[in-house]
Amino acid sequence: MLLTNALIVTLKGNNDFGMIPDGAIAIRDDKIVWVGPTADIPDSVDVLPRHDLAGKCITPGLIDCHTHIVHGGNRAAEFEMRLNGASYAEIAKAGGGILSTVTATRTATEETLLADALPRVDALIAEGVTLVEIKSGYGLDHDSELKMLRVARRIAQERPITVRTSFLGAHAVPAESISDPETYISETCIPALRAAHAQRLVDAVDGFCEGIAFTPAQLAPLFDVARELGLPVKLHAEQLTNSGGTQLAAKYAALSADHLEYATISDAQAMAAVGTSAVLLPGAYYTLNETQLPPVQALRDAGVPIALATDCNPGSSPLTSILLTMNMACTLFRMTPLEALLGVTAHAAKALGASDHGRIIPGGRADLCVWNIQHPAELAYRIGFNPLHSRIFGGALS
Repeated sequence: MLLTNALIVTLKGNNDFGMIPDGAIAIRDDKIVWVGPTADIPDSVDVLPRHDLAGKCITPGLIDCHTHIVHGGNRAAEFEMRLNGASYAEIAKAGGGILSTVTATRTATEETLLADALPRVDALIAEGVTLVEIKSGYGLDHDSELKMLRVARRIAQERPITVRTSFLGAHAVPAESISDPETYISETCIPALRAAHAQRLVDAVDGFCEGIAFTPAQLAPLFDVARELGLPVKLHAEQLTNSGGTQLAAKYAALSADHLEYATISDAQAMAAVGTSAVLLPGAYYTLNETQLPPVQALRDAGVPIALATDCNPGSSPLTSILLTMNMACTLFRMTPLEALLGVTAHAAKALGASDHGRIIPGGRADLCVWNIQHPAELAYRIGFNPLHSRIFGGALS
């Protein structure tokens, strides 16, 4: 197809929106083959069927690069506990938090997990998401972790969306292993990771480095196996305290370090030195009523790409709106609308190692959003409003 008469937001660089007024995009199969002013359409693509967009805005398809969208049950009761003064750490130590979701996820069937996850995925698709990362981490045993990853893979068969999976067996220490996290890593996590890799269920390996989860030393053997298997790593780091997670992520040249509220200037510099992206999660910051802001300026100064994601999960971020995530990043973290859009497109793609996503360039994947807006800043500016007109996934309207 040939899309014409549109305001195209290419995001070719990192310093402006890269807008082409009255622009055109030529698509063959699932790739973009030409981008430029409508007046300059070359003969080689002028033969394609035209779609006049009447001045609408086109951006890359949006990307949610950090979610826990497959899970059993919900934690609405804990929401009330937090409102009554209990902290996230206190709830976890009392047997709530991640471990309560583990119980619900272990007992749920694959069909139940899939049926529960699809409405959450549909909410993201309705706001223009074309690529989503989905983590395991609520099984915390061999079979349940693989069950979650199988469900994540099935989502891409059920819906027009690309799914990247992350093995998060090191999300928490299960109740049966609470006194011996090292043995849990060696006897449960690592064998489950090897099995997931053998079954082509995993694209990356993640962990939770925090006082209520794992130390850098406990996570290192898991990351060593990831390296052996040729899998990139990611890490939940510095969310509640500075626990050394960012330095661990840098040591392994991680794709991303996520959360980062307690990261330091030296952490940002270590990330920049190895090309690790930051993934900020304003939904969790908001839900947990945190006051420690992530070091956005330090990340900017170091040149670290800043991605954004919903962190969709049943406890600390029950959020399924990528557009609200963008607004939160601007209002809570003082990011600009350009930074917010890059955060859910080009920088989110980098955080997943998805180099052909996130920008409108020849050779890029034809995942696009058509919006009823006059300027891309509107995507972060409005609250609770969805201006999506249509969504193009793999070169086809969906």
